[in-house]
Amino acid sequence: MIVIPHRELSTDALFGVIEEFINREGTDYGEFELSLNQKVQRLLDQIQRGKAYVVFDPDLESTSILSRQQVLEAGVDLELINFQGDAING
Repeated sequence: MIVIPHRELSTDALFGVIEEFINREGTDYGEFELSLNQKVQRLLDQIQRGKAYVVFDPDLESTSILSRQQVLEAGVDLELINFQGDAING
């Protein structure tokens, strides 16, 4: 798995990854349904706060979004991630 610093993606690419993830995962937001825009904004906020990460799996050749806990469980040392530049392999 490769963690992709979200600041390294263009705005269009980041929003594309987020929207594709939301549509693929079919998220459940409880009693009230949220619009796609609301879901995108919530997930974007989580990514910007370091609660979720954009990742690329070279074996599956796919991009996804994982929670901080999932990234840590995959063995990625988040302290090594330089969000001003390099992607980090885990």
